[in-house]
Amino acid sequence: MTNKLNDEQKRIALEGATESPFSSPLNYEKRNGIYYCAACKNELFSSDTKYDSGSGWPSFYKPAKDNVIGTSTDHDIGYERTEVHCNNCGAHLGHVFDDGPKPTGLRYCINGAVLDFKPD
Repeated sequence: MTNKLNDEQKRIALEGATESPFSSPLNYEKRNGIYYCAACKNELFSSDTKYDSGSGWPSFYKPAKDNVIGTSTDHDIGYERTEVHCNNCGAHLGHVFDDGPKPTGLRYCINGAVLDFKPD
């Protein structure tokens, strides 16, 4: 996995870092397509579930399939959050919050640097 990733991607995927808000071009991506894990190419999200949360990171209200995202509890910034990672390779992706839109009410707040986008 690490040979395929640049330094920023390694920092995020392997060390759990976060990219600066509004820094990823994928935050502004509007085309239809699929978002893949940059580390292992696992299909993670569809553009059909992407929305502008205003958070500064690409946001989705649900994964592409039920089993592609794993979760764990994160206390890195002093309070409990739910970290999300690729269930295939374990790469850190971001966090999920319960303030998203219907139908799920979830906001998967994902680091764009660890996503590969393939337009339809």
